[in-house]
Amino acid sequence: MAPDKKGLSRRYIKAEVEESLKRLGIDTIDLYQSHRDDDSVPMLETLETYGELIREGKVRAIGASNFTAVRLKESLETAEAHDLPRYECLQPRFNLYDRDDFEGELEQLCLKENIGVLPYYGLASGFLTGKYRSPADFGKSQRGSRMADFLNPKGKRILAALDEVAAAHRVNPAAVALAWLIARPSITAPIASATSVEQLKDFSAAAELRLAPGEIGRLDAAGAS
Repeated sequence: MAPDKKGLSRRYIKAEVEESLKRLGIDTIDLYQSHRDDDSVPMLETLETYGELIREGKVRAIGASNFTAVRLKESLETAEAHDLPRYECLQPRFNLYDRDDFEGELEQLCLKENIGVLPYYGLASGFLTGKYRSPADFGKSQRGSRMADFLNPKGKRILAALDEVAAAHRVNPAAVALAWLIARPSITAPIASATSVEQLKDFSAAAELRLAPGEIGRLDAAGAS
């Protein structure tokens, strides 16, 4: 993305879809997402463009990322009023630490409208792995410089709760943080990145981990604003 490569206009979406198809060497994109909202373009124009792409067989379904509840609701109402494809999933920033943008009105809208939710930064850029406990740990990765924003009373409460639950299940904190997301009724699947095969073990452990209601409550309380 660059200053001249963004937006949700018909011209730009169509051009970028063609570029994506070419780069990927495929005929159809399964899920095409609006990465960010663009209020400079009418919602109708954006959804009409997606409708054309779906009819042409170039896109199968569409999703939205980083939309507010107000704008996502507007998109759903526009789609229904004009018989156009709707956003079938939402990709918000949401994890045990970053909860304010999704919890509340946006989450309830997704549940009501049966919209899949694929939260990104599932491990808060690595903070929820428990790898960063003090400034001395910031050099452990390229993302370490971001950890100062998390090492506050709230972040330390979350790490303590993760440690407690992880010890009870004999898993790493990362597995518990992802299992907390998976257990939430509104979440379809969390997004997390790995830089080693070893880290993938936490992902598989999270998929098998079943947290007790009391453990979810402990984590909820620790991460509350």
